[in-house]
Amino acid sequence: MRCPFCTAQDTRVLDSRLINEGDQVRRRRECNVCKERFTTFETVELAIPSVIKRNGIREPFEEKKLRSGMLKALEKRPVDSNAIEASLNRIKKELMDRGEREISAKELGEKIMQALRTLDHVAYVRFASVYRSFQDVSEFTDMIEDLQKK
Repeated sequence: MRCPFCTAQDTRVLDSRLINEGDQVRRRRECNVCKERFTTFETVELAIPSVIKRNGIREPFEEKKLRSGMLKALEKRPVDSNAIEASLNRIKKELMDRGEREISAKELGEKIMQALRTLDHVAYVRFASVYRSFQDVSEFTDMIEDLQKK
């Protein structure tokens, strides 16, 4: 870490503490050249892309929305909460691994549908019916027939 006072590269850590419920590290440092002390804060920077909505508006990815959508579809279904969390984490990891700055809402919706398909078929159909805006019963039957084939 570079000293903010003399810009020397040689500093040492005197003390480290977790703050903000363990989400941040506070480090007290001292410059080995000018002996001035300063504090730094470290936080994890997750590179989750922003979401491009159907109307073209860009908004930050919100894990709360992802979780809420999946939980709504899984409401009153016999699915283990650990399996749900694992699916949520897989989706977030896929988004971070892509290394892209943006993802379309359509693509994100498809990822959620894939996850729900492996968790519970009823939840998958529930989510798909809202996500794809089914207009009549024939769209439901097509989706159910497709599920039965696979």
